[in-house]
Amino acid sequence: MIASLLPQGQDEAPIAAMSASMMSMGMRTAKELKRGDLQQIFVKGENGNGVIMPAGPHAVLLCLARKEAKLGLIFLEFSRAVEEVKKVLV
Repeated sequence: MIASLLPQGQDEAPIAAMSASMMSMGMRTAKELKRGDLQQIFVKGENGNGVIMPAGPHAVLLCLARKEAKLGLIFLEFSRAVEEVKKVLV
């Protein structure tokens, strides 16, 4: 975990581990299905959404959003944030 701004009561460590695990499984799935490099994992729940994106070879970013949030804006801004993080971590 490099940084987080999770709601109170949510433990960072298991969320970081699950995000990394989901990214690993997603990358393997994309490879096996010959879909190219994994760009994102989207999780839609009844209480909101989550997006996980790779941010370089050793980092993953997770964005949590309310169900009312506009997904197009989330994908756009999150993609920009990922590119900024990649610049810092490389």
